[in-house]
Amino acid sequence: MTQPPPPGYPPQQPPAGQAPNNYLVFSILVTLFCCLPLGIVAIVKSSQVNGLWAQGQYAEAQAAADSAKKFVIWSAVIGVVVGIIYAIIAIAGGLSTHSNAAMLAAMF
Repeated sequence: MTQPPPPGYPPQQPPAGQAPNNYLVFSILVTLFCCLPLGIVAIVKSSQVNGLWAQGQYAEAQAAADSAKKFVIWSAVIGVVVGIIYAIIAIAGGLSTHSNAAMLAAMF
């Protein structure tokens, strides 16, 4: 954890000059469309980035940004996988219903 400088010393300067990307927009989008639990964690981590940066905790801000990015990616991947599984189940259910109806029609 970055400690504030002792009194009389100048404050620590940011390493690159601007705050890291906080991925807040992506966090909100994956929460809405993909995976709710991981998306909420991504939003929390994203919202911490700018506050930490403003406090001069640059390493912690970068760590929060990296963590938010990780949760956004995992949320998107899980959302896509669940969507594919859902589509496969829906198609299989539709095919089995169609084949059952065809069998019943052939019987009568």
